[in-house]
Amino acid sequence: MLGFLQRQTEHPRIGQIRQLGLFATLKPRELRVIDDLLQERRYLKDEIIFDEGEEGQTLYIVLSGRVLICRQGDPGTGRIAEVPAGALFGELALLDGAPRAAQARADEDCVLASLSRADFKNLIETNAVIASKIAFQLAWELGQKLREGFLAMDRRPL
Repeated sequence: MLGFLQRQTEHPRIGQIRQLGLFATLKPRELRVIDDLLQERRYLKDEIIFDEGEEGQTLYIVLSGRVLICRQGDPGTGRIAEVPAGALFGELALLDGAPRAAQARADEDCVLASLSRADFKNLIETNAVIASKIAFQLAWELGQKLREGFLAMDRRPL
């Protein structure tokens, strides 16, 4: 019965973040800790979330809508990726704070949840178990992307 009551009072975002690979190994209590750190914001279509070259300080989760990752300037010709609801982007910001490699803008009205690098660094100090689970998943996902990139390069004709 208690489990039923917990699910009724669970923040709706927890169900969404539970589905993300980055948080896949977290227990319900750990997901609540992450949910408490998230900041939610609405963006209107074509609103810029961050610019290319801007210091990376935040990971974003698309709760609704869609985000376009593109080279700065004309989003029509510089499209790199579309990030749908239920996905995340900007995850490298948690690790290095390096300049953004591309611009992110709302491709349609959307709601994003964000986790700042400062909050993640604080999580390392206050709850190393959760932070290490996230860091491990992030390393695994980045490794997968590197492998996919190498495979794509191998398939290109010389």
